[in-house]
Amino acid sequence: MEASISRFGADGPSDARQVRSRKALSDALLALLEEKPFDQLTIREISARAGIGYATFFRHYPDKESLLSDVASEEITDLLARASPLLLGIDSLEPAHALCTHVAEHRALWSALLTGGAAGIVRDEFIRQARALAAGGTRKPPSWLPSDLAVVHGAGGTLDLLAWWLAQDTDYPAGQIAEILDRLIIAPVVDKPTPAPAR
Repeated sequence: MEASISRFGADGPSDARQVRSRKALSDALLALLEEKPFDQLTIREISARAGIGYATFFRHYPDKESLLSDVASEEITDLLARASPLLLGIDSLEPAHALCTHVAEHRALWSALLTGGAAGIVRDEFIRQARALAAGGTRKPPSWLPSDLAVVHGAGGTLDLLAWWLAQDTDYPAGQIAEILDRLIIAPVVDKPTPAPAR
């Protein structure tokens, strides 16, 4: 797989038919990830689900990992949009709960992205996008914490916690993971008092 995620909007096709084919492939991959792990998917299955020819797949992507990269880039942007209120608001528990609920609702996809072979690339891209988002923000970490380290810790820690959660045999509820995220990762980064545990 490539060293970084290709951004669909930046280097993707502009021809309407090519855009439709890529969208169909992305949608097919997302649907198939709900049914089985990424490493069990074949390009033939993805192409058939997308309603395009097998050879057409290779006009858009050299392999299924490159398709996953495009899908991951879009999903990371969406997840980061959900995560940004964690760092911007006083009450970070509510956005943490919304973030964890979203991941739980798309468990198969996020399991593929965070616990499969693409995990390192997804993590790097998430941190890259978080850095870009933080550069335009106004909220600063506590004075003792370098800003870039706060972003790396907040973004990386969030993904690490989500990956741990998705890999567990025990089905922890989204609310419990949200509380852990808020107390363990977010509170120290935004210098907010650590809340008492819920009983």
